Amino acid sequence: MSATRATPRLGRLLTPARLALLLIGMPMLLASVYFGLMAQDRHVSTSVLTVRRAHDEPTGAGGLAMLLGGAGGAAQEDVRLLRDYMLSEGLLHQLDARFGLRAHYGAPKHDLLYRLGPDSLREDLADYWRARTSVRLDEVSGLLTVQVQAFDPVMAQQLNAALLAESERFVNTISQRIASEQMGFAQRELERAEQALASARAELLDFQARHQVIDPLADAQASGALAAELRAQLARLESELSTKQSYLNPDAAELVTLRAQVAALRLQIERESRLATRAGRQPDSAQALHRLAAEFHELKARHALAEARQRSALGSVEAMRIEAGRKVRNLVVIEPPTRPERAEYPHAAASLLTLLLSCVVLYGIVRLTVATVQEHRD
Repeated sequence: MSATRATPRLGRLLTPARLALLLIGMPMLLASVYFGLMAQDRHVSTSVLTVRRAHDEPTGAGGLAMLLGGAGGAAQEDVRLLRDYMLSEGLLHQLDARFGLRAHYGAPKHDLLYRLGPDSLREDLADYWRARTSVRLDEVSGLLTVQVQAFDPVMAQQLNAALLAESERFVNTISQRIASEQMGFAQRELERAEQALASARAELLDFQARHQVIDPLADAQASGALAAELRAQLARLESELSTKQSYLNPDAAELVTLRAQVAALRLQIERESRLATRAGRQPDSAQALHRLAAEFHELKARHALAEARQRSALGSVEAMRIEAGRKVRNLVVIEPPTRPERAEYPHAAASLLTLLLSCVVLYGIVRLTVATVQEHRD
């Protein structure tokens, strides 16, 4: 019974006029008051930029077409990194300290919807800044479109220009840091190679000075060749002596001469053999000449290896210097920050029209519901 009485009462309360006033008139009135008296103009400054590497920079007639036509994979990564940096809290706090973002965005006391609260935290400021700053990346061309909102057109342009200046400093810092790290590694390798070469050269010079010999390997080869020649001469003379002893008188002058030549050759061969078994010219040395030559060969090979390593390290330094120059990143500003002459927001007419359509739809739904209930009651 109570539900039956409540239905007519609800029908009398929710008349079409009252529904229209409640669902259409009141929202439109509040919205009109807000847009007319409370909403503050928000100005938008726009800039367009990209990041290019030195070896990607085009020249000639097709330069602009290549610049706008797309970016390589490495350049795309640089642009994405720059986009994240522009929205980072570190850069935000630098801008806040320089321009007083809290004071500016909290200035319109009456615009409750778009002002920054007076007791906002760091996280609140970061969320507010990201909502008022747009950094859009075109994946095809690699261009960044930066839009900054502010309640003053001059402030919007200054904030956008500061973003570009800090971005350029960020790009330059990355380039210098990478080049410095690469060049530092190559320079350290070159220093180690030069130290190894100096050490190998000092050992080689010390060996030559200690043994008073320039190249014991060459000396050993020369001594061996001379000994072989002397032995060949000795064998020939001994053969000739043996042949002539078979038919000449033992006291013959020719045999005496041959015996003297054989004895002299034997003495010379013995002397060369003693020289070949000495380590140098110091009489107390007992090292064989071939062992000396082997030691010298090892020192010379070590010196040659150190020279090759030093040349390779020097080439790496030069190649790294060229590569670092080719990988230098440059911030290319396509469109500098604009100073808006009219406010971009709020879109009062569009917002009111959207609200009106929404209210009319809601009114129609509620009106249909009420009519259905009344018809069901009847």
